Amino acid sequence: MARSQARSKRKYTGKKYKYFHKKRKRELNRPSIETQIGQEKKKKQRTLGGNSKLKLFSSTFINVTDLTTNKTSKVKILKFESNAASKDLNRRHILTKGAIVETELGKARISSRPGQHGILNGILISE
Repeated sequence: MARSQARSKRKYTGKKYKYFHKKRKRELNRPSIETQIGQEKKKKQRTLGGNSKLKLFSSTFINVTDLTTNKTSKVKILKFESNAASKDLNRRHILTKGAIVETELGKARISSRPGQHGILNGILISE
C-alpha cells in the first residue's frame, strides 16, 4: 500500500468524512532518510515539478559555525550526543535537525535538515 500525506478518511470519532477521493500522485509520501555517522553517502532525488532534493544518508563531517567569532569550519564528528526529537532516534543515533554531536571544536547542534538538504550544518554550543 502506498504511503500518503493526504487527510485521513475518518474523523477522530471514527465517522467517515462526507467527501473523500482516492490517493493522488502528488500526495505520495517517501520513507524518511535516517542520517547516521559514517562514510559519506548522498543521493539526488527528483521531486514534484522537476525539482530535486539531495538526501544525506551518512557523513563524518559537519560545518560548524562559532557565533562568537562568526567563523565557519568543516570539522570531524567524534561522537553522537543526543537527539531530543524522539527516544527512538536518540537510541539509534539518527542525526536530524536539533540533534547534538561532539566535534573537534566542542558540542554542536545541527541546524540543517540532512535528509532534505543533503548537508550537515551546525552551531557551536557554548558551555
